[in-house]
Amino acid sequence: MIWGIMKHFSLTYIFALALAFFFVACGDDDSSFAPRDDESSSSIEEESSSSSVTLSGASAESKGSSSSSVRSSSSAEPALSSAEGGEDLSSSSAKSFSSVASSSSAKSSSSKTQNPWGTTAEWQPFNLADYKDAYKEFTDSRDDRVYKYLEINGEDVDGHPTSVKVMVENINVGKMVDGNLDLSDDAQIEKYCYDNDTLICHYYGGLYQWAEMMQLPSECNTKSCADQIKPNHQGICPDGWRLLTYDDFYIILHSDANESGIKGLRSTFGFGGNNESGYSLVGAGYNWNYTFLSLTEGTYWFYPEESDENPKKGVGSYTYDSATTVERKGFYLKKHGFSVRCVMAETQAE
Repeated sequence: MIWGIMKHFSLTYIFALALAFFFVACGDDDSSFAPRDDESSSSIEEESSSSSVTLSGASAESKGSSSSSVRSSSSAEPALSSAEGGEDLSSSSAKSFSSVASSSSAKSSSSKTQNPWGTTAEWQPFNLADYKDAYKEFTDSRDDRVYKYLEINGEDVDGHPTSVKVMVENINVGKMVDGNLDLSDDAQIEKYCYDNDTLICHYYGGLYQWAEMMQLPSECNTKSCADQIKPNHQGICPDGWRLLTYDDFYIILHSDANESGIKGLRSTFGFGGNNESGYSLVGAGYNWNYTFLSLTEGTYWFYPEESDENPKKGVGSYTYDSATTVERKGFYLKKHGFSVRCVMAETQAE
């Protein structure tokens, strides 16, 4: 009798424990369906990494830097100093593309890049509507690309009235080479396209190392070739055109229509300018030590001139969308990839 009571009590106790365990387990299962903060944020990051990133304004889009062209996040700023050339850039002016695209943005895909006029529209200067009556056209017979150009009246470095006929867009000619490599094939014209995307070249122009721009042997990027620089140097410009010089740029900067300094040269299309001159500088970015930086935020360009002191450096200038001034002449490693503008050969700054 006593044994039966104890047996019944044990079974009841075991059943009660099992039932309690069942309810606890059910409670844990319910809670597991509630999304945790870290899981939620992770899914958002993955979603954003597959989306395109707005380049300028609400209408032009592109991607974040691809892993094939950007070596590491630690090299995203050129603001330190080049071990080879030693030039410095302030962190305020040397903005990386990561400030335009999120660090999780990736995956270049030309099919996802859009321009303000639609993916099938012909390229036009960003401020075409403002100067459409003044812009004239030239067709490059090498690839049938049509360039807009403009005659700009101003004054030269000595204060004398003069003018230049200059392209209002960056040159885009040649075969694209991966941004990790040098432009070293002297048998053909080569270029970088930002983020290795030819569609960005189509909108913003190619990026060229100094020797490539000059159409001199690639060894001229590391040694002096001053004796091969000609007056009115044509370089990669089409026949009848020559490379922009600092004297040309001075005339454009001091054009009769421009009262806003460098701001008057920059495009109104997301580049912090009012484009009073019609020159339409765009934020084409650049290739700095084999890393693409600052698309829509900054642009550099070389002149057909090299440093007297360091044969590895060419002469150039730059501007950023927030800048109010522009350097007169800076010295930059010839192996950087910068934008190129061309001037009609009959126009000679004096």
